[in-house]
Amino acid sequence: MESLIEFGKILLPAALVLYAMYLGVKVMIARELTQKQLDIRQKSIEITLPVRLQAYERMSLFLERISPNNLVVRLSQPGMSARELHALLLQDIRDEYNHNVSQQVYMSPEVWEEIKTAKEDLITAINASTEGLADDATALDLSKKLFEFVMQKKIDPIAHALKSLKDEISKTY
Repeated sequence: MESLIEFGKILLPAALVLYAMYLGVKVMIARELTQKQLDIRQKSIEITLPVRLQAYERMSLFLERISPNNLVVRLSQPGMSARELHALLLQDIRDEYNHNVSQQVYMSPEVWEEIKTAKEDLITAINASTEGLADDATALDLSKKLFEFVMQKKIDPIAHALKSLKDEISKTY
C-alpha cells in the first residue's frame, strides 16, 4: 500500500504538470492560429481594397456617363434623326453596362440593384420620350423631350444610385 501512495505522490504532480503543459500549448496554438487568420485577412484587405475602390470608381463613372445630360451631349450629332439617336443612346447604355457588369462582385446587392434600376429607368425614359415623336423628328426633338421627361421626375434615379454608392464607400472605408 505504501508503494501505491509513493507512486501516487509521483504520478499526481506529473499529471498536473502534463495537464498544465497541455493547456499552455493549447492556448499558444490558438493564439498563433488567430494571428495567422488576422494576417491572412490583412493581406486579403490589402489586395482587395484597391480593386473594390476601383470598382466603386468605375460604377461612379458609369452612372455619370449614362446621365441624360452627358449621354446626349456625347452622342448627339448635327443632322441626326431622333430614331438614330434613340438607337445610339440605348446601345451606348447597354455597352457601358455590359462593360461594367462584373463590378457587382465588389459592392452590396442593394447598391447594385439601385444602379440597375437607374439604368433601366433611363432606358424607360428614353423609350417613353421617343414615343409620339414624328418619323421626321430630329435628335434635338428627342433630346428636348427626354430632358422634359427626366425633369418631371421627383427623384433622379441616377443621382440616387450615385449617392448610395458614395454612402457605401464612406461606410466601408
